[in-house]
Amino acid sequence: MAVIAPSRNVPTHIAIIMDGNGRWAAARHLPRAFGHRAGAEAVRRITEACAELGIRYLTLYAFSWENWDRPQEEIHDLMALLDEFLAREAPTLHRHRIRLRAIGRLQELPPATTVNLRRLMDETARHEGMTLTLALSYGGRQELVDAARRLAQLAREGRLDPQHIDEELLARHLYAPDLPDPDLVIRTAGEQRLSNFLLWQSSYAELYTTSKTWPEFTTAELLEAMAAYGRRERRFGRRTTVPVG
Repeated sequence: MAVIAPSRNVPTHIAIIMDGNGRWAAARHLPRAFGHRAGAEAVRRITEACAELGIRYLTLYAFSWENWDRPQEEIHDLMALLDEFLAREAPTLHRHRIRLRAIGRLQELPPATTVNLRRLMDETARHEGMTLTLALSYGGRQELVDAARRLAQLAREGRLDPQHIDEELLARHLYAPDLPDPDLVIRTAGEQRLSNFLLWQSSYAELYTTSKTWPEFTTAELLEAMAAYGRRERRFGRRTTVPVG
């Protein structure tokens, strides 16, 4: 595998909006299910590449809250593919010592899928390599609503003074408050929007878009995105430059 030159700064946390499975399939006159399966292959490819490149955290937008509005047949196929991924990729996670996590309204997933997901999360919980987080039944607005509800409940119980709510406190009630904010958000298939993904956490993330669909996204594309990140200056609203990485 190609490597990034030592002078390049490497992002600690990469988040990816994996878009274009359906378009990839349509361009080849194939059913959408073929596109999703090709996308799953890309997940393995990019997960292994990130682990080998020293990325500490990788978050993948696997199934959005809005995806529940898709046809039931497609949802069924996606859940079946997720179950297959959890079973088939377990050896990959163990080999690279990757810790699996998930964020979102996981209670909305099929019970059997939830069992499979939590089993693999438990099995990899002690791994000290990269952390792979799957955003499932996830929406950034929904995450903020759920955090607000938790804070409101604490206030209702008299355990929290609303005047003490600040950014830090709200952040502690997100789905995975211990995950660092993403440094780099990649979106495939040419779209240039966040689509309700990590809205709070991506406030100061660097954005990178490519016309390649997700099944076409290769390690070379990943390296280009990381190189583009390394060339940027991050100011976080300040005038002085903050080094990336």
